[in-house]
Amino acid sequence: MGNSDSKLVFKQGIFKLSEPKAIAPDDTYWSGFWKLPESVEDVFSLFTPADIRRARDNSLTNIETLLTSLVSRLIELVRLPAFPDVDLAPSKEALNCVRVITRILPFLYEADQLESWEDKFFWRRRKRSPKHGTKEKAEVLFDGSTSCEPEEKQEETEEEPVEYKKPLGEELIDTLVDLLFYTNFTIPRMERAKQKVSYAIWQSGVGCNTHMQSSKEMENNRSEILRLLLTLSSKSLYMPAHIIPVKGIKALTYITTCPDKQIVLSLLCSQLNTALRYNFSTWRLPYDHMLYQDSKQVHVSYCLQFLLVLLLYPIPEANRDETPKNYFRHFLGRLHRPQDFEFLVSDMLRTLNQPLYATSSYLPGTQKHVKWAPEMLMLFWEAIQCNKRFRVYIIESEHGVEFAVMVLYYALEYKNDAARQGVVRMCVFILQTLSTEPAFGKSLNRKYFGQETLPLEVRIPDFNGTYAEFVIISIHTLMTTSKGRVDAIYPALLATINNIAPYLQRLNQQSSNRIIHLFISMSAPSFLLANETNYALLQSLLEAINAIIEHQYEANGTFVSAILKARKRFEALRTFTLESGQQEVERQRQQRKASTGSREELRSPTVSLRNGSFDNIRSPQSTRTPSLSNVPEEGGTFTIGDDEDSDEDDERPLVATPSYSSPSNHPSQTPSRSSSIDEPLPTQLKGMSEKARGKMPASQSSFSRHSSSTSLNSHQATVMSPTVGFSPSAHWIDSWLPTLPLHTILTLLDSHSPDSPSTPPAHLPPAIEPSSPRVHLFSWTPLSLGWYESLLWGFIFASEMIVQKGIVGVWNGTNIRLFRVEQTAATGPSLMKPMGAVDAVGSNLVQRIGRMGVRTEAAPARGSVRDV
Repeated sequence: MGNSDSKLVFKQGIFKLSEPKAIAPDDTYWSGFWKLPESVEDVFSLFTPADIRRARDNSLTNIETLLTSLVSRLIELVRLPAFPDVDLAPSKEALNCVRVITRILPFLYEADQLESWEDKFFWRRRKRSPKHGTKEKAEVLFDGSTSCEPEEKQEETEEEPVEYKKPLGEELIDTLVDLLFYTNFTIPRMERAKQKVSYAIWQSGVGCNTHMQSSKEMENNRSEILRLLLTLSSKSLYMPAHIIPVKGIKALTYITTCPDKQIVLSLLCSQLNTALRYNFSTWRLPYDHMLYQDSKQVHVSYCLQFLLVLLLYPIPEANRDETPKNYFRHFLGRLHRPQDFEFLVSDMLRTLNQPLYATSSYLPGTQKHVKWAPEMLMLFWEAIQCNKRFRVYIIESEHGVEFAVMVLYYALEYKNDAARQGVVRMCVFILQTLSTEPAFGKSLNRKYFGQETLPLEVRIPDFNGTYAEFVIISIHTLMTTSKGRVDAIYPALLATINNIAPYLQRLNQQSSNRIIHLFISMSAPSFLLANETNYALLQSLLEAINAIIEHQYEANGTFVSAILKARKRFEALRTFTLESGQQEVERQRQQRKASTGSREELRSPTVSLRNGSFDNIRSPQSTRTPSLSNVPEEGGTFTIGDDEDSDEDDERPLVATPSYSSPSNHPSQTPSRSSSIDEPLPTQLKGMSEKARGKMPASQSSFSRHSSSTSLNSHQATVMSPTVGFSPSAHWIDSWLPTLPLHTILTLLDSHSPDSPSTPPAHLPPAIEPSSPRVHLFSWTPLSLGWYESLLWGFIFASEMIVQKGIVGVWNGTNIRLFRVEQTAATGPSLMKPMGAVDAVGSNLVQRIGRMGVRTEAAPARGSVRDV
């Protein structure tokens, strides 16, 4: 389709598709869809959303015939011995079948009224028509065509037993998987291969030690097949998040439950090795990535995304005698060789560290930014959840602290970016997952020397501590400088501190003061009375303080001294009442009104937390040592989004998942959520001892996808959902105040004279009996699995959103329901994208051409879909 005449013919064929008259299945018209287009860009530019919707709504029969014809032609080509011969069985025709199906599917998925039709058309068994005489050829291509046999012959046929063949969707998936391993199409000719389809692993790494030679054309072919597999799996985008784990996606259920071990392992290892082996640091001209899209990056991105779609997919359990098994996740959990673990660790860290390499370059912007770092974080999280041996290997090989630093880097980097709050939440849960292993807490006591490699904005000034202190100060920073965006994951952050607390040693003044500052803020009346569940956060922090005292008292003299200095705060909780709390809140409110703008207000914890400037611990210009003397006795509100804040951040929806942003001169679209508080995140469970954890059945692992329906759920959640319109009462305070774990701390205070607060006892007071360390886990529920799925699909949607070479915007313009897609303001000229006089003239010319009288159907407004 190199000239305008052939494009016009193809466009006319598209218009004919929407005519009410049904086109016969054996009409030569259908061959134009696989013969005319020359590229994927032709298909996506000429077959517009308006064209597809018009045909879908006006002539669904023609859409049926088109899809059947495309799948049949694709299967026929693959079965030909000559494929992919240019003359006898050209690969261009197979690719065009793939492209047109990719283009159509999202617009079928978005239509609610077609759900039953889709289920019947793609996923029900089809009758295999008997083959008689001249009808044999037609029946191979088209099922259900009208028979031309005499009536007597038809009567005989009806008496024959009915044969069934696979549903159309299953046949399409089988064909696509075979095409990913097809000789001279997606893989080179193998010496010992006897058949065209050879399930050979594409890249060296897990399961393969030899590198397979490939070409750019083969990788591009793989990318197009993977794009269609992703599109087939993208029904999730058009469903509310909480429905996905319950209802499931038929295409993904079929792929992930494939019992053929060879197919599963070949696809799993091929995608895994390709994603990890990508070398972004090979030599190339500076700024070349600004000029063109690297097709290799597109291929790697699709491999990683489809791999994650398979690994994360929760197979619905309804109406099944046995718990279904996701074989991709199963075999990832079966990896055990040290060389495979080392391969995973080294290449994951190389990818996650890439932004640090890019920012440290002498020429800014000369190095390509890997756009799938969030996806790589997700892959790492999946690996440590489903493979305990890998989790133990990471911690015992001391790589755990490196990953801890990296997830904290991404969390701190994105904490104030509304477009990346999903990444921040994921990073926090990754950190909690690592912290469940006692060896991880012990490894954090090592000295941290690598802070200079981090960007200035996430460094701790004058830091000379351990990994543990870096983790504690970073968690404090997340909780106090993120303007309320991470309040939904406060329980997970505190659970992490709880898990590592029994093993922390030699905490310095900085980290000790951060923990005490969190206690002062959380024990303030204005915080406790603001929400019916805030006391649970205070309870969790007190448990962490107790664990440090009970298990590492003699190794933490500085921390014990900090507790003694805050004696009044701890003792005040003994006599806390509703009346005294409300009086304190009112007194502080009057004081703030009277002293607005004064220097005293700038030192209050409330304002410090809100402005993110408590001791300026993340500001490179600050050199002041944090001290509790800077915090007045009248503690302020810990939470940040109070009435004094601007409502701008609250009204701006938080993003579910975009993995990167890119400058553009056109309004962009971003997947987003409406609230950070209503996120259905994994449920925090009450801490259990190692002994109790060890008694759990092997099938009910800590991070099992089915843990929500197992004994894990019998443990009481540490944090409950708040009730709307809460009003504190004396009875409510009496229900939780006596349960606060203050005994250890108050016993320590009672054993020490208030007259010498800076000198703690040399040994743990005998009255304090250490309790067993408790592990704080989280549990997956159907709602949280839906959040997790929406997180991944947000990454995929965002990476496909900006159309460029190799990326076609598969889901652009469709009615997404998994998250809201909102438009953002256009970005003006920049250093990387200047707008000169020639550009301005060209832009003006395009706009004038666009105003010509070409009438098209208006597509539904983007960004108007329902929130999750």
